Amino acid sequence: MLTAAGVHRSYTLPRRSLFGPAAVRHAVRDVSLDLAAGERLGVVGESGSGKSTLLRVLLGLDRPDAGTVQFRGRPVLAGRDLGWFRREVQMVPQDPYGSLDPRMRVGSSIREPLECLSVPGDHTARVAALLAAVGLEPDAATRYPHEFSGGQRQRIAIARALGPEPAVLLADEPFSALDVAVRAQVLTLVQDLVDRLGLALVLVSHDIGVVQQLCDRVLVLKDGVAVEQGRTADVLRAPSHPYTRALLDAVPRLPDL
Repeated sequence: MLTAAGVHRSYTLPRRSLFGPAAVRHAVRDVSLDLAAGERLGVVGESGSGKSTLLRVLLGLDRPDAGTVQFRGRPVLAGRDLGWFRREVQMVPQDPYGSLDPRMRVGSSIREPLECLSVPGDHTARVAALLAAVGLEPDAATRYPHEFSGGQRQRIAIARALGPEPAVLLADEPFSALDVAVRAQVLTLVQDLVDRLGLALVLVSHDIGVVQQLCDRVLVLKDGVAVEQGRTADVLRAPSHPYTRALLDAVPRLPDL
């Protein structure tokens, strides 16, 4: 369904002096991946490894310097009319506090993409069904984001992403801003929704445990380069790259008692 071939994305950094050379940051370098229907891919790596940049390129928010992104064989070009693509591919952002407009009621926030993408049907009924699907009461539609906890806001963001009935969900660290107890609840919710709706998923995370629980395959990024990818169980059981082994060694473990 979703394919990236030889994707490269770099950024020009501010000059340190008036006459000094402009530095270039190579955020993603020659990354390729394929996502099949219903498949769940985890993208892991430390901060600054290029995970979020890769997600922005896949979503069509950033145009790659080189390489291509295609959805069902059709090119995805940043800055062009992507209404057809937005119906099929939606994103759950990292920050449940900054991703919702504080001036809009929750129902309006969920309804907005339905209207912008001309999704047919009764939007009011659709909003109520989406809120129920993420475990929120119907009256949540009349309230504002500041009236909800972080976990509830992330549920709202998930409901908004599911509104157009996408085939693919891209999630950028969707659990990292939540405390441990709420994180487990939202993780279970995402797992249940992905399974029940048959969604394909690209999950960016620094948490190996989350990727192990949710994803069929894993791609490991280091300094923008895909150093390893394969079935999650195989990669985590017998990593072939030293960087993957270092990530696994860094996972906190309880001492033997």
